[in-house]
Amino acid sequence: MNKFIETLKNIWKIEELRLRLATTILFVLIYRFGSFIVLPGINPADLTALQNQTGGGLLSLLDMFSGGAFSNASIFALGIMPYISASIVVQLLTIAVPYFQKMQKEGESGRRKMNQITRYLTVIILIIQGPTYLINLGVQLGQAGAALPSGIWFQISSTIILCAGSMFVMWLGERITDKGVGNGISFIILIGIIARFPDSLVKEFASRLGDAGGGLIMFLAEIIVLVVVIAACIMLVQGTRKVPVQYAKRVVGNKQYGGVRQYIPLKINAAGVMPIIFAQAIMFIPLTLAGFSSSQTASSVAQAFMDNTGVWYNLVFALLIIAFTYFYTAITINPTQMAEDMKRNNGFIPGVKPGKKTAEYLDVIMSRITLPGSFFLAIIAILPAFASILHINQGFAQFFGGTSLLILVGVVLDTLQQIESYLLMRHYDGLLKSGRIKGRTGSIAAY
Repeated sequence: MNKFIETLKNIWKIEELRLRLATTILFVLIYRFGSFIVLPGINPADLTALQNQTGGGLLSLLDMFSGGAFSNASIFALGIMPYISASIVVQLLTIAVPYFQKMQKEGESGRRKMNQITRYLTVIILIIQGPTYLINLGVQLGQAGAALPSGIWFQISSTIILCAGSMFVMWLGERITDKGVGNGISFIILIGIIARFPDSLVKEFASRLGDAGGGLIMFLAEIIVLVVVIAACIMLVQGTRKVPVQYAKRVVGNKQYGGVRQYIPLKINAAGVMPIIFAQAIMFIPLTLAGFSSSQTASSVAQAFMDNTGVWYNLVFALLIIAFTYFYTAITINPTQMAEDMKRNNGFIPGVKPGKKTAEYLDVIMSRITLPGSFFLAIIAILPAFASILHINQGFAQFFGGTSLLILVGVVLDTLQQIESYLLMRHYDGLLKSGRIKGRTGSIAAY
């Protein structure tokens, strides 16, 4: 306890860190306040059916990512997922289209161009998703005996408000990255997840307390399993395979340098939480397209993918996670560049020739450790489906692994790592008594 209080005092002493934390809290409060501002013309009392619809299935995840804004028919209802979907498309284009490959190699100017294209694409996705959301909202209001305001002006104005709200959330995320602590986009998602946890925990406790046969014992068992899964997630996020690198001696003037052995820590899950977010964004596409189709087949497909406890949903979800793990690892880890850097610094892997052979060796190592890492990631991602099958409350089941827990663990570790770096730069103790906090990639991840 004394260590915790001392750490808080040290954080308060660092003016830059104090301002960044205050800025982050301010932006989070703005985001949470906006998630309760209902679209003009909608009576909040008529949203019961929509809130019931988001109580389970795929829409519950979408509502979680938006911090409850989806079920509140808020101006932030579409959340940050359209921006993430646009980012996925742009990153895929960097592999297939030479124009985007050229931009990626242009450094900072190329990144600015790609960010601008991502924003334009986000607006296009929002223009598609906005009317889809309003169509679903109209159906749910009809079940509650209410209706959307009539007229094309309401459709146009509401779509504009939803698009503007989502772009404002994206702007908040960018400002948190620039002026606050942690990665803003990830932090926005994290806040939405945490906002649902207390209510889910209380509901699960109440339901177990009402069980006649050992309900309280079952609840304690669930908490123990949850702690074990969190530990497994931390191991997945922090796990590494160390590759030894020997640096030869160099003589500069009268001094010798090198002659030491170091290690390259290759991540077992170098892609971090991104495969989960990518796969989740793809899983929302059938739901979006079904809103514009009246065909029975499209409706059946959408229904199958809305059931996040179903076989087809979890099978496709797991396969997408495995594929995206390899994809994101390939675009973030460059064995050729690593081999060139080692050769330039007179470094080599014992028993492996420098240059091309070293790049091939590193590529083989990454392929071998990525395979079990991707399967482990996929298993953790579909654990909530098994929790739901075991009659755990739908909202609470989402925290037994899956997207929510992996994002929560990854973002919290990354944020704590950044705070710890500020403390260590000012010669204060870190957050832990022994060792340092390891984030997902050694720095704040992309999202």
